[in-house]
Amino acid sequence: MATYTYPTFPYQAPHDLMQGAPQRKPLVIIGAGPVGLAAAIDARLQGLDVLLFDEDDSVSFGSRAVCYAKRALEILDRLGVGDVVVDKGVSWNVGRTFMREEEVYRFNLVPDAGHKRPGMINLQQYHLEEALVKRATELGADVRWKYKVVGVEPLADGARVSIETPDGNFDIEADWLIVADGARSNVRRELGLDIEGHVFKDRFLIADVVMKADYPAERWFWFDPPFHPNQSVLLHKQSDNVWRIDFQLGWDADPEEEKKPENIMPRVKAMLGDDRECTLEWASIYTFQCRRMTNFRHGHLLFVGDAAHQVSPFGARGANSGFQDTDDLLWKLALVIKGQAPEALLDTYDTDRVYAADENIRNSTRSTDFITPKSAVSKLFRNAALELARSQPFARKLVNSGRLSVPAFLVHSALNTPDADKFDGDMVPGAPLDDAPVRLAGADGWLLDQLGNRFVLLAFADSADTIDTALPGLQVQAAVLAAAALPVQTLLVTAHAGTAPAGLVTLHDRDGLMAQRLDARPGTCYLVRPDQHVAARWRRFDATALQAALHRATAQPVTETATA
Repeated sequence: MATYTYPTFPYQAPHDLMQGAPQRKPLVIIGAGPVGLAAAIDARLQGLDVLLFDEDDSVSFGSRAVCYAKRALEILDRLGVGDVVVDKGVSWNVGRTFMREEEVYRFNLVPDAGHKRPGMINLQQYHLEEALVKRATELGADVRWKYKVVGVEPLADGARVSIETPDGNFDIEADWLIVADGARSNVRRELGLDIEGHVFKDRFLIADVVMKADYPAERWFWFDPPFHPNQSVLLHKQSDNVWRIDFQLGWDADPEEEKKPENIMPRVKAMLGDDRECTLEWASIYTFQCRRMTNFRHGHLLFVGDAAHQVSPFGARGANSGFQDTDDLLWKLALVIKGQAPEALLDTYDTDRVYAADENIRNSTRSTDFITPKSAVSKLFRNAALELARSQPFARKLVNSGRLSVPAFLVHSALNTPDADKFDGDMVPGAPLDDAPVRLAGADGWLLDQLGNRFVLLAFADSADTIDTALPGLQVQAAVLAAAALPVQTLLVTAHAGTAPAGLVTLHDRDGLMAQRLDARPGTCYLVRPDQHVAARWRRFDATALQAALHRATAQPVTETATA
């Protein structure tokens, strides 16, 4: 019995878009997969009108992308769907790697406490997409189903998009076009845009198996298990008692034969045992590649997700990096559309996300080379590392069954203000800010829930009573910052609970983890971007330095006055 009923989204005739020849829209998105939907939601949160086209009228078929990392969950929180996704998904932090039947390595993605979200959740992609569609619709995104993009013509100031629908064809123009039409991007191909990298000659079988099992919610990866000798196997628990099993098959496997149920179930039974009751819900054969476009921005066309870059599934870096693409792009695009920043700001989307894509490709390639060695020497090294890992801690660092997705630290971004003061810890300019528990207006909460969609200044003091000593001039400047053309909200962070000063929102650093993770003491200030990345930090509040950092973070000239 199927565990999921696929929805059919309503088709809307295009008569309203056919009036005029052609209409012009500020923002059009192609592709209603997870990344395109995230872009549409973010656009609405930034106050932008958005038109989203998809040639289908339902969510994706099969589980597909299933692992969503902590940073992606924090982005989904900002988009307003985090709770829905986490409540439905299976949370996990621990991964275990086996050589044959013996465990040789394990890891914990979140070894320390004080984080709202787990290291990972597993959730079938169709559940995620359904939640994103609902949210996009609630926010007023204009989502058009059964609208197939059959042509894109770049313009000097936008793009012309040709659409095919059941009720006729039409053209529409966009000031800005976000291309999120997946790894086989028709737009990228038809425009002749390059995508380079490595295609791996191996095949894997995905089997979604419905069963009741008391296995813990962990990631289990086997090298050369007795039930699938000389190959690898990956096991994940998903929602609704659906278990995802990936079997390595080798390049010579016949895809059509291998995905037949009569050939899949013997593999599953060999792994789980003949007595375990289970049914096959969905299966697919995949190959994979690690490659990217040279540039993600082409004039007014902006490529995101798999349309821009692809990685192997080992490490769950595909959809997770796609969410980080939109997280980086939409606040920048909003400022440009609203005239609050120059178009040069969008060049940093290209450079920063290309940097992140290269990091993902590098890690994904290393994982794939370890899992599927292509030479006798490589296999000898891999097996030696696995054998040694049983007893030698140093060898466990060499075991690579997929370096799991981590957020990109954009340390080379042109938007960062270099440190002028000494800080310890990981929260350098360009880093995604660490979460921490806080209290706000007497209620428990989380730091990252107070950030996002705007620039925020975090200013630290021992208590509200010492603000004038620790942060001289802040109260007056906070009102000025809030009323500026590009507003900055000030959040006062205190080590001790107390009454908030007039005109300031105060966060109580409940467990001291904010100060610890940000290496903060009274007087410390952090400027945080709308995507929750650190833009700048100082040991004392300086309004002039803050304005210079704000200019730099929005790709505007930093004047002599601003740096004085």
